[in-house]
Amino acid sequence: MDIFDKLSKSKFRAKFKLTPKDIEYIKNKGLDKIYSHACDFIRKRVSAANIENDGKQTPMRGHPVFIAQHATATCCRGCIEKWHKIKKGTELIPAQQKYLVSIIMEWIKRQMK
Repeated sequence: MDIFDKLSKSKFRAKFKLTPKDIEYIKNKGLDKIYSHACDFIRKRVSAANIENDGKQTPMRGHPVFIAQHATATCCRGCIEKWHKIKKGTELIPAQQKYLVSIIMEWIKRQMK
């Protein structure tokens, strides 16, 4: 079973959807810019080994990537460990960051259809 199948079975994860405003934002900015934002958010908000406000660092709204992070359990190190099996307490290496961004972007692309 792939990660999207697993996430779809979670009531909490499945409730997240892009709003028409989010979709318009993505269309105006373009997927390349959204990808860049996702890379920045993952690097700056969840890649450190220890995060002071872990579990509270990703807002629930305000940017399509934030919504995608909650939908894909890439919002905090606790969720990343539980859903993606990447241990807390170690800095995310570039390949792990790229993996998380790829999950976010795939979710966004699916929502855009």
